[in-house]
Amino acid sequence: MHELESLLAQWVIRRRWWVISVAILLVAFAASGAKNLTMTNSYRVYFGPDDPQRVAFETLENIYVKDDGVIMVIAPKDGKVFTPDALAVVEALTERAWQLPYSSRVDSVTNFQHTVAEDDDLIVADLVRNAVTLSAEDLARIEAAALAEPMLRNRLISADARVTAVNVNMQLPGVDEAVEIPSAMIAARELLAQARTEHPDVDFYLTGMTAMHQAFAEAAMSDMSILVPISFGVMFILLAFLAGGLVGTFATIFVIAFSIAATMGLTGHIGWAITPTSAPASNIILTVAVANSVHILVSYFHGLREGKGKHDALRESLRVNIHPVSLASLTTAVGFATMNFSEVPPFQQMGTIIATGVIISLVLSLTFLPALLAVLPTGRIRHSRAEDNGVRWLADVVVRYRRGLLWAMAAMTLVLVVNAPRNTFNDLFLHYFDETMEFRIATDFTIEKLTGYYNVHYSLDSGRSGGVSEQDFLRSTAKFAEWWRDQPETVHVSTITDTMMRLNKNMHGDDPAMYKLPENRDLAAQYLLLYEMSLPYGLDLNNQINVDKSATRVVVTLKTISTAEILDLTRRAGAWLDVHAPEIGHDEGTGMLMMFTHLIGRNVQSMMIGTAVALVLISALLIVALRSFKIGILSVIPNIAPIGMGFGIWAFLNGEIGMSLSIVATMTLGIVVDDTVHFLSKYLRARREQGLSSEDAVRYAFNTVGRALIVTSIVLVCGFLVLSQSHFYLNSSMGLLVAIVIALALLTVLLFLPPLLMKIDAHRSGYS
Repeated sequence: MHELESLLAQWVIRRRWWVISVAILLVAFAASGAKNLTMTNSYRVYFGPDDPQRVAFETLENIYVKDDGVIMVIAPKDGKVFTPDALAVVEALTERAWQLPYSSRVDSVTNFQHTVAEDDDLIVADLVRNAVTLSAEDLARIEAAALAEPMLRNRLISADARVTAVNVNMQLPGVDEAVEIPSAMIAARELLAQARTEHPDVDFYLTGMTAMHQAFAEAAMSDMSILVPISFGVMFILLAFLAGGLVGTFATIFVIAFSIAATMGLTGHIGWAITPTSAPASNIILTVAVANSVHILVSYFHGLREGKGKHDALRESLRVNIHPVSLASLTTAVGFATMNFSEVPPFQQMGTIIATGVIISLVLSLTFLPALLAVLPTGRIRHSRAEDNGVRWLADVVVRYRRGLLWAMAAMTLVLVVNAPRNTFNDLFLHYFDETMEFRIATDFTIEKLTGYYNVHYSLDSGRSGGVSEQDFLRSTAKFAEWWRDQPETVHVSTITDTMMRLNKNMHGDDPAMYKLPENRDLAAQYLLLYEMSLPYGLDLNNQINVDKSATRVVVTLKTISTAEILDLTRRAGAWLDVHAPEIGHDEGTGMLMMFTHLIGRNVQSMMIGTAVALVLISALLIVALRSFKIGILSVIPNIAPIGMGFGIWAFLNGEIGMSLSIVATMTLGIVVDDTVHFLSKYLRARREQGLSSEDAVRYAFNTVGRALIVTSIVLVCGFLVLSQSHFYLNSSMGLLVAIVIALALLTVLLFLPPLLMKIDAHRSGYS
């Protein structure tokens, strides 16, 4: 094995120009695929085509009007919607909104189809017309009608009449959402910008499903355009000061750039689209590529300081690092590859992309990097470094106080790991975007002042054509809506039964006592037909009733509540239907909220399996590679402990685990193994090749790899802390927790693993 490592090292140095040339050509070929990279701005990419909640939601959307669109929120600064000026703004915005790209329906207070009876006729007309001409009496009548209408109150008009909204449904073709959604959002933003200029006394906000689609894309673009350059800057500074000055930094930057370019190019060749979740893959590849290079650099410059020639120092650096660097990279790749167990396609893609990048960076670190260093000048070499002295001092402290450190670290690990179960599983997709993003600001305002954002959709099926007019069906639907309204978490319920009761009142001379469901099926069907025939184009009932009138949609808008509360509510709603309306066919409740709510539960379960598989594979690799069953099994402790401690700390910092954090255990397992691999490989080299005692073998490991471990950990922590600054919570929370775990891994390997080795390995004088 050692002879093979030496031969490879000699070959790379001897054929350095050939290695450099081939590496550049191969990277250029791989990187050429970058031209095929596209960006997706649909939240639907988080759900596979066979995801049961996605299938249910898309089935519902195929029956009724799609939920895509924008909501333009209007908030007069004087807090009064029902004034001629404010209603004129709503009226004008409603009219202009019909001209937005893909606009198929526009709903507002002003164009709400208000119904009144005149003799035997039903009059259906806009609630507001020519707002600027309205008298005080007209305004009072309109306000009373709007606030009394269940279809408007807490949906398009706030209960205090201070805020209103224009809801624009959009029928996107779905041919190229990367073009369709931005074009719709550009037009909507321009419309509101014009309105702000014309009406400085009114505040405007833009939210809705299409706005959220765009927010996903903008989060990804922000990460790629801001975080990647910041990461490069941070890496450059750290490398210049910690890992060999400008020469080493220059060479490593090439390895990083080549690794990212080749990996993202291959992603383009495959045809995967970039998502907000996979966008940070380049940051992570950058960080891992640095870690690979640092071990080569530290050993190389250590040899130069000892007086070796450049090529001799390079050969020795490669000889001692090929095995641990390869093993560390392989275990890291395995960790990321097992992200394919995730239920979330972007996480699967992210894991595959990063695993590929890790392997590419490994190959470049062992070939291109030493070949490049062989042709570059060494630069100024200092013969002693304070950092090396510090590592020696730390080794002596660990050996001297090994018993105390063993118990102290064990106690700290136990306390933090025991705290980890205090975390709860919760994930609300609105919180994926931080408070600085336009979409989050607008949506938070909408939730606080007007209505909720989280909707549960039901399609209630009568089982027969025209069944929505059946008295029993209408009665059960109305009772179901009332059950939801009685729940404290409910903000609004949209149901056709409210319209039917209003029509019944209208057709009985607007007698308030007749605000109830029609007495029989024929009467209900007549009311419905008369009402539909009076509706203008674009404001029909297709958003509430299917084509053959056998089913109707009920939409429940909820407050911002936890995942567990959502699941409990919908479970109880389903149970109510099963008991009180068994004749009605229904789903379990669908919509984007339910899609994300169910996804986190499935993802947690799948990632637990993925973590177990990763642990078994990595442990098996270590046992084989280290050629010691006992040491391989021992390595499980420093590999698992930092993850458990990290989640224990997270319970203090946040306490909630969402979709992104469910992959952290699998993801970090491959990374934290690096420290363990490098330390154990040096420890075993000292025991086997030099016959050193366990105490001296620990000192040898510290002296040969301690500084590299500290440098790589600092680089990794800083790299993931940069990612934690993302505006996209899935990435920022993941970046912060991974940084915490990596820092804990360094502490574990330096302060817990050595005392543990000296405790269980002290009786052996060496290894054969």
